[in-house]
Amino acid sequence: MPPAKKRTRRYDPAKTRAAVLAQFAHVRDAVRSLTPEQLARPTRLGDWTVRELAVHHTMALGALERGLAGPAPLKQELALLDWPSATRGAAAQVADGTRELTASVADLDALFEERAVRAAELFASTEDGRLVPTRFGAMSFGDALVTRAVELVVHTDDLNDALPQLGVPYDRQALAACTRLLADALAVKAPGGSVEVRIPPYAVVQCVAGPKHTRGTPPNVVETDPLTWVRLATGRIGWAEALDAAKVAASGERADLTAVLPVMG
Repeated sequence: MPPAKKRTRRYDPAKTRAAVLAQFAHVRDAVRSLTPEQLARPTRLGDWTVRELAVHHTMALGALERGLAGPAPLKQELALLDWPSATRGAAAQVADGTRELTASVADLDALFEERAVRAAELFASTEDGRLVPTRFGAMSFGDALVTRAVELVVHTDDLNDALPQLGVPYDRQALAACTRLLADALAVKAPGGSVEVRIPPYAVVQCVAGPKHTRGTPPNVVETDPLTWVRLATGRIGWAEALDAAKVAASGERADLTAVLPVMG
C-alpha cells in the first residue's frame, strides 16, 4: 500500500500576515543602521554583498505586489508543500534579478518604506483564497504568505551570519511557519515513518521509508533547534557539519538525513 499523502498544515492567515510584516520590519530597522562599509561586506550567498542581500529582502514582498497587479490565474498550479522543492534550480534567475534591482536602487531605506507600506495595504485588502501567479506557478495568497515568511526568515539568518553584531530578531510566528513548512517538505521528499524529526517547539514529523514507529520511543530520532533546521533544510550547513558542532542529536541506524537534505534550493 502506498504511503498516505501528507496533509497540508493549516496556517492562521491573520497571524501569517502579521508575522511577515513584523519580520520585514525587523530587517528594515537593522538595514537602516548599516554603514556603506557594512553594506559592501560579503555574505555566504556566493558573490552577494550585504547590500544585495538587503535588497533581496524587499523582493520577497515585491513579488506579491507584482502578482496581485494583474488578473487572478484561473486555477491553482502549485501546492504549498511543493513550493520548497520547486525553488531548486532558480538560484541563477533570482541572483540576476537581485543584482538588477540593486543597481537601480539609490535610497535603500525608501525602498523598504515603499514595500512595507504597500504590503500592509495589500495584506489588509486581499482575500486568503485569491490566486496569485508566482515564479513557480499559481498559488493561493494565503499559501504565498507562508512562503514569504520562509524567505524572510532564511535571509534574516543570512544577514545575521554576515553581520553577527546586528542580531536581527526573528518574529516567533514567522520562525514557526518557516520551520514547519520546511519540516513538512522533508516528509514529502522522504515519505515514511521510520525516522522522527523533532524541532522543538515548532514541529515534529515522521519521514524516511522503513519500519513505521507506532508507540513508545522511536528507534530513529533526529532533534535540532529551529535555526539549525532552517540552515540544514536550505543547505546553509551540511549534515556532518551540524553533527560535529553538536547542533543535531541523531540516534538510530536510519537517523542520517544526508541523502534527503537540503529540501529547498
